[in-house]
Amino acid sequence: MTDTSGNYDINKVMAAIPHRYPMLLVDRVETLTLDESIHAVKAVTINEPFFQGHFPGRPIMPGVLIVEALAQAAGVLAVETLGLADSGKLVYFMAIDGAKFRAPVEPGCLLDLHVKFEQKRPRVCKFSGEAKIGDKTACEVSFTAMIADPPA
Repeated sequence: MTDTSGNYDINKVMAAIPHRYPMLLVDRVETLTLDESIHAVKAVTINEPFFQGHFPGRPIMPGVLIVEALAQAAGVLAVETLGLADSGKLVYFMAIDGAKFRAPVEPGCLLDLHVKFEQKRPRVCKFSGEAKIGDKTACEVSFTAMIADPPA
């Protein structure tokens, strides 16, 4: 099953994951193929709070936030695939492996977030992700996440 951007706007993203401004790093979902992959988008603007200090005169999106954006896209994929929407379940990082940063992400970029399942279990999922600017790879990473109950 596939959802498209017409069906998966920011409101649906916020219904799937608990992140909110300034930590919400997924603006919309272009495609979502249950059990397989997601293509989400982050529009990077100069108004992002991290650009004030990273770096004055040469604004670059921090690598850890690029990885976080990929993880949030993976969270949407996992929540939708596992039927966890409205369950309150949270998706937590367990491991980040082999992160490689290939190109800077600057204000004005449209960051394409491509994530696919590598392994899927009810409580632990492994993903591979690639963040791209046009046809240029900005970041590649593999990561593992745990599906957990919300705090009491």
